[in-house]
Amino acid sequence: MDLLRWKNICPGGKQAIICFTVSALIFTISFFSGSVLGFSSELWALTYWGPALYFCLFNFILRYCYTGFIYEVSIRSAFLGAAFSLGLYLTTFDNGWRVFGLYTMILSMFHFSEFLSVALTNPRTLTIDSFILNHSVQYGLAAVASWIEWAVEYYFFPNMKSFFWVSAIGVITCITGEMLRKSAMFTARTNFNHTVQFVKRPDHRLVTHGVYSLCRHPSYVGWFYWSIGTQLTLLNPVCIIIYTLASWAFFRERVYAEELTLLTFFGPEYVAYQDKVPTGLPFIPGYTAQNNAQKVKEDHWSY
Repeated sequence: MDLLRWKNICPGGKQAIICFTVSALIFTISFFSGSVLGFSSELWALTYWGPALYFCLFNFILRYCYTGFIYEVSIRSAFLGAAFSLGLYLTTFDNGWRVFGLYTMILSMFHFSEFLSVALTNPRTLTIDSFILNHSVQYGLAAVASWIEWAVEYYFFPNMKSFFWVSAIGVITCITGEMLRKSAMFTARTNFNHTVQFVKRPDHRLVTHGVYSLCRHPSYVGWFYWSIGTQLTLLNPVCIIIYTLASWAFFRERVYAEELTLLTFFGPEYVAYQDKVPTGLPFIPGYTAQNNAQKVKEDHWSY
């Protein structure tokens, strides 16, 4: 509990909480006020210029008040807070915008909570990249592809986006995945990092308790099911398949590379851990001598 006390949160974490909260409150009040700038809230929410105008004003104030790292944290947190409130407003619609609103809330909270979790558990590694908004080009393309699919299907087949009970299953899947991932971060604390580490630090320890006693890679398992849950939420049948296959392929390679380094770091201790606890990801055994031999064979035949 000491970790969650305000005085123990690093400056970047405090700034993120303040800006996300203030932005979310202001935008929520605007959306639900019934009228914004002389226009209905619905028209204001569904046209780019309304929220953009408010956010430009936010940016001007933040740029005037802060510089450097704190400004970068502030503007990203404010943006995610605004996105969360927009999603909240869209959930009040009785058509396909509802599922997009749920998705927007899930996505914005995921990126904000990633930064905040690092700020709370491992502040020495806290950077702007901790928001993982710039995770990779592939991640961005996948997100855009899901938006395009939702828009095309909603335009041509609006009834496809009306199965709200399926979307609710997606929300539950996302929440479960988020809880598992964040539990992993809070359990591992300073041993957790967003990137695979190839050099062992003096304080690096093998974590095998808590959620790590259930699966070897709980943060990956959580993210895997979270990503699939986002497409269930959007009721995107094509992207559900694509996300599942792409995420599986990504984590297969990621787990293989990470376990190779963990075996180098911890040797027999990690081998014993592997024997007792599965990776948690379907059909991904991780790195073992047998799997390595098979992978070498596959790589040989691929040339």
